[in-house]
Amino acid sequence: MKHFYALLGLLFLLLLAGPGHAQKLAAGAKTAAADSAALPAPKRQFRATRITEAIKIDGDLDEAVWREAPIATRFIESRPTPGRPEKHATEVRILYDDAAFYIGAVMHDVSPDSIFRELTQRDDLGNTDYFAVFLDTYHDKLNGYGFFLTPGGVQLDARYSPAGGEDFNWNAVWMSQTKLQGNDWIAEIRIPYSAIRFSDAMEQVWGINFVRQRQSTRQQFFWNEVKPQVDGFVNQWGELRGLRDIKPPLRLSLTPYVSSYYNHYPFNEQGKRNSSTSFNGGADVKWGINESFTLDATLVPDFGQVQSDNQVLNLSPFEVQYNENRAFFTEGTELFNKGGLFYSRRVGGQPLGFYDVDSRLRGRNREPDGQIRQGEYVVSNPGVTRLLNATKISGRTKSGLGVGVFNALSNNVYATVQDSTTGERRDVLTQPFSNYNIFVLDQSLKNNSYVSLINTNVTRQGSTYDANVTGGLFRFADKANRYAIKGQANYSRRRGTEFGSEKQIDNQDGYKYQLELAKISGNWNWSVNHGIESDTYDPNDLGILFSNNSINQEASVSYNKYEPFWKLNRFNTNFGLYQTLLYKPTRYQDVGFYSSFNTTITKNFFSFGGNMDGGLVRHEFFEPRRQPLGEYYVRVPANIGMNGYGSSDYRKKLAYDVSLAGRWYAADGARTGRNGYDINVSPRYRATNQLTFRYSFDWSLRRNEIGYAGNLNKNEPLDQPFIKNNVADVILGRRNRTTTTNTVSAGYTFTNRMSFTIRTRHYVSVARYRDFSRLNPAGQEETVGYQRNRDNSFNAFNVDAVFSWWFAPGSQMTVVWKNANASSLAGDQTLPQYFTNFNNTLNTPHNNSVSVKVLYYLDYLTLRPKQK
Repeated sequence: MKHFYALLGLLFLLLLAGPGHAQKLAAGAKTAAADSAALPAPKRQFRATRITEAIKIDGDLDEAVWREAPIATRFIESRPTPGRPEKHATEVRILYDDAAFYIGAVMHDVSPDSIFRELTQRDDLGNTDYFAVFLDTYHDKLNGYGFFLTPGGVQLDARYSPAGGEDFNWNAVWMSQTKLQGNDWIAEIRIPYSAIRFSDAMEQVWGINFVRQRQSTRQQFFWNEVKPQVDGFVNQWGELRGLRDIKPPLRLSLTPYVSSYYNHYPFNEQGKRNSSTSFNGGADVKWGINESFTLDATLVPDFGQVQSDNQVLNLSPFEVQYNENRAFFTEGTELFNKGGLFYSRRVGGQPLGFYDVDSRLRGRNREPDGQIRQGEYVVSNPGVTRLLNATKISGRTKSGLGVGVFNALSNNVYATVQDSTTGERRDVLTQPFSNYNIFVLDQSLKNNSYVSLINTNVTRQGSTYDANVTGGLFRFADKANRYAIKGQANYSRRRGTEFGSEKQIDNQDGYKYQLELAKISGNWNWSVNHGIESDTYDPNDLGILFSNNSINQEASVSYNKYEPFWKLNRFNTNFGLYQTLLYKPTRYQDVGFYSSFNTTITKNFFSFGGNMDGGLVRHEFFEPRRQPLGEYYVRVPANIGMNGYGSSDYRKKLAYDVSLAGRWYAADGARTGRNGYDINVSPRYRATNQLTFRYSFDWSLRRNEIGYAGNLNKNEPLDQPFIKNNVADVILGRRNRTTTTNTVSAGYTFTNRMSFTIRTRHYVSVARYRDFSRLNPAGQEETVGYQRNRDNSFNAFNVDAVFSWWFAPGSQMTVVWKNANASSLAGDQTLPQYFTNFNNTLNTPHNNSVSVKVLYYLDYLTLRPKQK
């Protein structure tokens, strides 16, 4: 503790000295100017014009109503030089009628060559200019929509919220068209009211802003100035007035799908087919219950075309967290992500009993007649749970109350096992019928503040356990938006028995809380926080938490310079101290510091930065895999790590990212030479505005790393000396580990609605052990003559090729080819060399899958009979 308080005292001296030093450099009027710069800009107001005549979305603003509408112009630069007026004007007009909202924008420039227009997939910007409109339809200054359009006609859309930030996973159906006209480019947009949510008030005020990106100079301009030193984004938008007598329409759409799969894997076994086919059908339904709330449901969903997971060799005591690639679980989930209690991969994820099947097999035995009967073996063991359906209801009332309800159902999952002697098969239940539920209340408050309540629940059929987590969150900022306090308190509850056992769950009740006080706006910012996670806190049935049982405290200070100076156009830096303790029993765990900086060179837009962190000796209580925690821990010596990275100008045809990192450890008794290194090189080449290639090379080395060597097996002769009275010793190994990842991808965009992409990834990680020790209580290690070969290597190879065609608004056809192979070798079979692993990967059987999926968007408003 004394080390942490000494470092904490140093940080507070920096906090006191930093602003004081800044005041000396910017005394008097400059100080007053700096204070005002941390306040949001005055809100500009704009009026929309109601129309009755039809507007054709063709990129030509040639209707008379466009010429007569008021113009929003005089945009203000946000980066790289905040506060400057734009030199090449942007002009925006807004119209509306009973069905939709229209935006017409003209972006003036110096020449057609100055308008960058790379073609990309939907929701991917690339090297291009863009225009966007932002709408805060409830004017709560926290939540909003963004609609982006590039000169090539590529659409992007996003949701904005305190929980999700800028979330491009959200998709809406809207119309747009662009056109180049002399030295200008024009954007014409139609956003139907069915794409957004708003109140049914007779007269409305919305938050609104526009942004223009001029890629040739890397400049970004906003209509209502957005200051980078002010905390928040939606709260810095202007106001749209003049909206009268618009009513939220009936929002009802159906998106049915059909899909077909052909799978091939060379089993080459008698009686077992190498290929299989399947045909699937289902639908997504979207229904606007009222002006505030929308129901989204997916019936018999099919997620077989999502990008393959980046599998890795996991030697840690914690699970691997994978990205969510299923659209239903990434789109419009900002409310459900409040508090970090929802890890969507749990829904339809790996069955509870996936790893327990082997322990439930009938073993080899002798029958009463003397015959020896061989045991059972696993024929199939599904690694995912098929969902029956999933439903989301979410929205926000005109008083700022957000409400979200999520529910999903999954069916029973069975592994199939077969008797070696008789050939008889039986099913083993690995996942019971389950219901997943989330309920959220989120009240927006003044001054960019909120209070929230979230509850997650998993209910399973049969004799196993159910789980429930309830969390409360708050954030209160002062009127000037300079300081904020936020906090969270969670309670987890689990009841029942462990799956496949009659043993009661031993972590029935647990809690977590976190408090933070921070200065949030200005050049100098700071924060202090403290939190506890009890030893029985467990949100992992519907969330993810790698380790609980901790007390943590942290303090940090940052300085950000947003205006260009010298040869740099910005500069960001921070410094922080942290300490963690084991909660029960209270034990020292870790204390250290971290720091970082990043900047961009004004002349060539080369961005670079670095990080440094270090810590005193750490006690790693989870690595031994021994319960209860506290008695056994692995000593991690004092260490310091540094990394540097750089990115060249993405406007160039050839650009690159590169990073180098190293970590060095102090000697730990006779053990010396522990260190680690990481290299990443990622060049990209834009051959044309339609064709792009990218390559990424990642390499890491861990030398003399100390870690858990693996579980001991009482049936393994070399393990038996280290198992006494059915209690296994904790065996640690000193190992060298090398990991290499090569990823190659290419994309060709035919039009703004049709594209082809291919991604190939090969991953190999090899761990080779040098010697072993027995871990005793209090972190003491005793060298032992453990002889079992614990070396291992893991290979993963994936190809994902996708052809996508948006043939109508909201309607898509995709053709996907997947090639996959993963292999793990242990002991004497381990392959130590990279190219040996690579050749082995290519020469082992691969699973190939070709699928076609067609979904068609049906909107009730376009299908209903027209009223005369």
